[in-house]
Amino acid sequence: MSFSSDVKRELSRQLEMARHCQIAEIAGIINMCGQIISQSDKILVKVQTENPAVARKYFTLLKKAFNINVEVLIRRNTQLKKNRIYILVIRDSHQVEKVLLATGLIIKQNGYVYIKMEIDPLLTQSTCCKRAYIRGAFLGGGSVSDPEKTYHLEFVNATYKHSKQLQQLINSFGMDSKVIKRKKNYIVYLKEGEQIVDLLNIMEAHIALMNLENIRIMKEMRNNVNRMVNCETANLKKTVSAAVKQLQDIEYVDQIIGLHNLPSSLEEVAHYRIQHPDASLKELGTLLNPPVGKSGVNHRLRKISNIAERLRKKRGGQSYD
Repeated sequence: MSFSSDVKRELSRQLEMARHCQIAEIAGIINMCGQIISQSDKILVKVQTENPAVARKYFTLLKKAFNINVEVLIRRNTQLKKNRIYILVIRDSHQVEKVLLATGLIIKQNGYVYIKMEIDPLLTQSTCCKRAYIRGAFLGGGSVSDPEKTYHLEFVNATYKHSKQLQQLINSFGMDSKVIKRKKNYIVYLKEGEQIVDLLNIMEAHIALMNLENIRIMKEMRNNVNRMVNCETANLKKTVSAAVKQLQDIEYVDQIIGLHNLPSSLEEVAHYRIQHPDASLKELGTLLNPPVGKSGVNHRLRKISNIAERLRKKRGGQSYD
């Protein structure tokens, strides 16, 4: 089961007690995956979804808010043989009018009926109804990516106007959702993990929210560990490279003039570097008598390197910059 399906299943189990919120959620579902179809002198409402939990939620909302039953059809998806398509149809003219007027999806003027398929501002005046509408919109046409792979939540809209209205509704909660066109549809989307968490909270998908937060924490910990390992690896490579260069210089000085001809402080550190090729500068410093700090050890080793460089130049040997 995908993360997106888990979110929809959780949202489908919730049922608002207030009728105005139920109506707002119904409007969100119809606007995203529904059609208002005119047949002769009749209008019917059809909602289509592949998610059985969404179909059950829509059926229940209609029963609770309007005390009506809908016709339910189940068909095979010819493109995806494993999936079924659930089609819920309201056919009774009186019931259709009752639902569409309440959701603001039609208006009646001078004996004519006008189909809107937009967000009615009166329907989403209160914060609770805004939440309900967004929840319905997600159930009808939303999806969220597996947070283990990427952060992306989107709503697929058929019209530009509804996508902009939905964007404004989401952004009224302090979000920064964007709209892009994808083929024939308009996509309202969020790509920041923190904002997706906030939107799940707005829709009241609290279990999914906690799961996503846990994944985010684990990903952040893994990234921090990887950064630390990479940093330590880079530092180790530098240390090893520097130690190899130091040993080459010490060996060259020993071959040409002998380490015993160096000042005692340089001879001492040279011997300890030969005996402890993997030691850090700080570790070498603790071996000296008296102990010397990291900068002091580095200064002595650089002196040896300078001597080796001068000897190479005098003898016409290879120079190590």
